[in-house]
Amino acid sequence: MAVVSMSSAIGTVSPKLACDGFMRGRLHCARTTGAGGKVGIGEAMALGSAAAWAVGVILARQLGAHLPPLALNLLKNGLVLAVLAPVAVLVYAGAWPALPARDVAIVLASGIIGIALADTLYFRALNELGAGRMGVIGNLYSPLVLVLGFVFLDERLGGAQWLGFALVAMGVLLVSRPPGEWRTHPQHTARGVLLGLLAIALMAVAIVMVKRTLETQPLLWVTLLRLVGAVAGLALLAALPAMRKRMHFVPRDVPWHRLVLAALIGQGLSMVLWLGGYKYTSASVAAILNECASVFLVLLAALWLREPLGRRAFTGVLLTFTGIACMLLGRATP
Repeated sequence: MAVVSMSSAIGTVSPKLACDGFMRGRLHCARTTGAGGKVGIGEAMALGSAAAWAVGVILARQLGAHLPPLALNLLKNGLVLAVLAPVAVLVYAGAWPALPARDVAIVLASGIIGIALADTLYFRALNELGAGRMGVIGNLYSPLVLVLGFVFLDERLGGAQWLGFALVAMGVLLVSRPPGEWRTHPQHTARGVLLGLLAIALMAVAIVMVKRTLETQPLLWVTLLRLVGAVAGLALLAALPAMRKRMHFVPRDVPWHRLVLAALIGQGLSMVLWLGGYKYTSASVAAILNECASVFLVLLAALWLREPLGRRAFTGVLLTFTGIACMLLGRATP
């Protein structure tokens, strides 16, 4: 999931703590609600991912002034990989998961496509279009996942979940694009739109292509392999002559403690929960619940940073949480 201030997001959450004891496959680990639907670990992890991402954005809001996007993306993913690798060694203690070569290739490709390529294109489009217009293009993520899930995963949503999708989309639209933002970036280039569309499409493809592997393989291991692919892809991009000048920064100006916290929470923990959401519920439901990140960010900014919460944003928050309720109470029919 890519965003304006932090790219799509792995932390030290162990699947033996979070996931052991659950059956493999499309298990919801759910409790039955009064409406007949299921609220399971997948939905909880998708919402938790959105919340962790929002916390990471708050922590990292000043990092962009000291680090160019490609350098920031490589550093934060590299930091998370450096933490996650020894955690995986401790968790599996020699009993390494045996993934088929095809699954390994899919996971590595998903990291390259969804993080290295998509995030780089996203930041490029963001620079050309501004946050407002790029936010509109970003809203295409969940519809694209719905379409891809319908075609390739045979997923279906129930009526209540379609209503939830509409409410969440309207709420996020109200929250993430105040009117003044549109006047901040008057330039609206066709190239920026195309880059933005390509970035969002690659993100959707990257998560749908790894969905079946996620369902049958350990969450932590898949997350680690996906990060390896992402960091390798980012390192190759950074080594290109045309990209080297985009990597320059002054190390002493970087608030490293803030970068570490933002990486571990907004990138690391968020990614584990994000992939867990897709592992334990349908891709369509997870993608819609991920959209709540913008709303969590607005709420955190109001509570943590004392930023004003206007009527427009308040209405968006209400719509979004009503949509979440519809999503959780509805029943998917995959």
